[in-house]
Order: sequence, then structure tokens, then C-alpha cells
Amino acid sequence: MTSAVATQFLPVVATASATKDYLIVSVHDVAPSTKPIADKIVSELTRKGVRRCSLLVVPDYHRQGASMKDRQFVSWLRDLEAAGHEIVIHGYFHERPPRAQESLVARFVTQIYTQGEGEFYDLGYDEAFRRIKTARDEFLGAGLKPHGFVAPAWLLSSEGERAARDAEMEYTTRLRTLRDLRSGETFPARSVVYSVRNSWRRAVSLAWNAALGRALESKPLVRLTIHPPDFSDPAIWRQIVDLIGDIDGRRTPTTYQDWIAEQRLRRGL
Repeated sequence: MTSAVATQFLPVVATASATKDYLIVSVHDVAPSTKPIADKIVSELTRKGVRRCSLLVVPDYHRQGASMKDRQFVSWLRDLEAAGHEIVIHGYFHERPPRAQESLVARFVTQIYTQGEGEFYDLGYDEAFRRIKTARDEFLGAGLKPHGFVAPAWLLSSEGERAARDAEMEYTTRLRTLRDLRSGETFPARSVVYSVRNSWRRAVSLAWNAALGRALESKPLVRLTIHPPDFSDPAIWRQIVDLIGDIDGRRTPTTYQDWIAEQRLRRGL
């Protein structure tokens, strides 16, 4: 690795915060094809006082083409990063084709639960490392500074996690945790996330997240996950806006990389 590349992976410095509790809003599945909606989401969040988000960018979303080769898309990401948002590597293809003779559990998780998007659920080390390192190199080559890797649907095998660490990713997240890949420390932090595939999933998401939001009020960190389709559902988006409004002034919006850096500073790492 060259010294120029290595510099990109030095510990980030957390900024001073007004409160001791934090909010991380992450926008998932960001790609050239989802940019119009993602841009609207970021703009709406900014108007609501959330001026820093973690943007989970897919290198080649559903094999539609390399994201880093889209100049307008890359320029947009650079502007967002310069404004304080974070660019995160989110899988590579964001898809996992069905396999012959896989177990019922694997079939349920990868084909029903995630609708074929659990790319890193059971990916072996060598292929996981190749995809993550390729994505990292592509992002760095485009002038971006990715510190984290998040697997689609948060389904990351142990081999995939080892590959992310060896590819010099600073952290990863799962549905209920954040993991500092450098120190090996895991932080409990349940994410609020929605499913809008059909009416019953939307209804369950609204009821569940209303209760979850109340349960998380005393936690030092609240994670709010937004997918592009969430913006198009009025009830879902209204609840997201209400959740942000309820914690306005009580939590400091931050990014994953800065929150991890804050924990390292507190522990003298």
C-alpha cells in the first residue's frame, strides 16, 4: 500500500458534540440508479436538522454498472463527503443468486428474508476480500475516503468480517451492533429499519418501530436506517420525520466513522 493510500485509513478525529447521546442516520443502497431519491432524502434530512449521514454506497448495484465510473454520481458523493457526510462501502453487487442444494435456513435467509440480496451471508474469505478490496480501491481512486464496510441486510459471515478487517476497513455494522474492526470491540446498538415490500410488512414496521423508538430513548446511540423506497411511502416517511423531531436537540447527529473515533478517544486507543 502506498503512503497516500495508507493516509486514508488513519483514525478519523471526532468533532465536539453538544450532547452526550447520538443519532446516526444511514441511507442504504445508494447507487446511480437510486441517486434521485437518495438526494431528496439527504435534502429532507438536512431541512430537519440532520446534516451528517452515513451513505451506504453499492459499488455495482445489481450489476447495473460500476458506480465509480458515473462522473456525476461521484461528483455528488464528493460534495456530500466534503459537507460532512460519510461514504461507506455497502457490499459489492448487493445480490446473492440462489444456489443448488442449499439448506432450508440459507434459502429462507437469502431468498425470502432478503429477497436475494444477502451477498455476504456465506461468502468465503477469498471472494469477500477480493470484493471489498476492489471496492475500496475503486472508491479511493474516485477521490472518496471509505472507512467502513456494511454488508447488505447486515448479513456478514465470520469470513467476511475477517476479510473486511484485512482489507483495512475500520468498522462494520450489523442489525444490533457496531464493531470496531481495529480494536475488536462490539457495541450494542439496535437499528430502526423499515420493510415496505407489501402492506402487511409496512403495517408491522410502523407498529414495531413506534415501540422500538420508545425503548431506545434511554440508549446513548440511536441508529436510523433509511432505504430509498421508504421515502415514497407517506406513512413510513412521516414516522421517520416524527422520530427525528422527537429527538431533535437531545441527540447529536453523527456518522459511523466519527462515532467509532469518539469511542476510541474515550478509551485512549
